[in-house]
Amino acid sequence: MTNRASCGCGQLQLACEGEPVRISMCHCLACQRRTGSVFGVQARFPRGQITAIEGRSTHFSRVAGSGNSVTFHFCPDCGSTVYWEFSGMPDVIAVAVGAFADPGFPEPRHSVYEARRHSWSMMPAGLVMEHLD
Repeated sequence: MTNRASCGCGQLQLACEGEPVRISMCHCLACQRRTGSVFGVQARFPRGQITAIEGRSTHFSRVAGSGNSVTFHFCPDCGSTVYWEFSGMPDVIAVAVGAFADPGFPEPRHSVYEARRHSWSMMPAGLVMEHLD
């Protein structure tokens, strides 16, 4: 199975094969600011499953709560974040689930930074809560 993700204008695209190894939602304040929403949702794929990255991207790096850096790749035209890389996990690429624009995409199984979750946000049943500060 090939999944295609793209930015809002379609200029930056990514193709990946197979299933993600992890789908999670993050409630940290940095993800809230990055997405403009109350959480971010990512699907992690082994780097070898990423079959194409096409188009121009701009990147922004920051230090995560783990102390490792995270580099976000976004479209320089429309500003949509499409994927990111973790310095502590060089063999993994995370893709913004919304960039797939697929309502049938599998739901998250993990949730992190619960202490920063907005009390009114709904959580899927069966989600593994990983209580990170």
